[in-house]
Amino acid sequence: MVVAAADVPLQSSVSAAAFSSRRSMVRPALPVAPHEFFHRIPAAPRETTKKTPAAAAEGGELLRLSDLERVCYLGEGACGEVTKTAHYAGPSGAAADEEAEALRRSAGSPHVVRCHAVLGAAADAPAYVLELMDAGTLGGVLGRRGGRGVPERALAEVAARCLQGLAHVHSRGVAHLDLRPDNLLANSRGDVKIGDFSVSRVLYGRAGERRRVSVAVGLPMYLSPERFEPDAHAGPRGAIAADVWGFGVTVLELFLGRRPFLAPGVRPSFEKLRQAICDGEPLSALGSAAASRELRGFLDACLQKDPRRRATVAQLLAHPFVARRHVDESRRALRELIAETLEE
Repeated sequence: MVVAAADVPLQSSVSAAAFSSRRSMVRPALPVAPHEFFHRIPAAPRETTKKTPAAAAEGGELLRLSDLERVCYLGEGACGEVTKTAHYAGPSGAAADEEAEALRRSAGSPHVVRCHAVLGAAADAPAYVLELMDAGTLGGVLGRRGGRGVPERALAEVAARCLQGLAHVHSRGVAHLDLRPDNLLANSRGDVKIGDFSVSRVLYGRAGERRRVSVAVGLPMYLSPERFEPDAHAGPRGAIAADVWGFGVTVLELFLGRRPFLAPGVRPSFEKLRQAICDGEPLSALGSAAASRELRGFLDACLQKDPRRRATVAQLLAHPFVARRHVDESRRALRELIAETLEE
């Protein structure tokens, strides 16, 4: 569960639910305001509370989940607690513990959504209080463009910010494993940040030992060929390569303005997607689209079926599509594109 809160001593994400305060009302001026206000109600006895290291360092107030009152529904995700569920192998609390650890390790980057606190009663699934990203997800931005893709100038900035976020996450020993437009959050300032670590995997143990982790998670549309293998597992190198593929599919989808691999109107199924991804040519989705040579080369580097031949994040950051972009113009193009979708 993700909690959305106003950007007053707490902030939030636009993902699952919003809350209010009976004592005081704060209405921040935002282009869109999916949340309304934040408020405090009497705490339940014997309820556990948690804070992130960042929140503790800032002297933030301890909160309990019962301190928050639900105001309105905002949306859902692949692992949302409202209408969708997912099953993960292991003890009932293992997935939540892994997500919390992945968030803790990934903290500290301006390109990763910030987690302010983890709330919840001992018997409940945790609720995450995340940084507010008032433009929603890039999937939502794309939807509001009505099938028009993201122009290359703005797309290069999206790619650069996502790659910088991935470089940070991977350096902290975490594989995201669910990169897609719906898990990239945007705000009206033109920032794009990686969010939703619900299926992420921690790649190293506490003693630094390498772990083989399940990579058979996430939406099939964004899975690399090797992740379709039964009970697919990978070590750190393989899990990171899986992230690069998911990132490449995300860039391709943003450029096209639609999901790749299947013809428009074809209802996706696991088997159809497996065949298209494992047996087809990834770049065939571009067709006759007016993509630059730099973008085609960038996507080809991401979407190599053999994970050993797939580009690394460092190599992609040095690729001309990203490295030779006009930074100021790309940032302005992205900011204006997001602002346009908020005005429609």
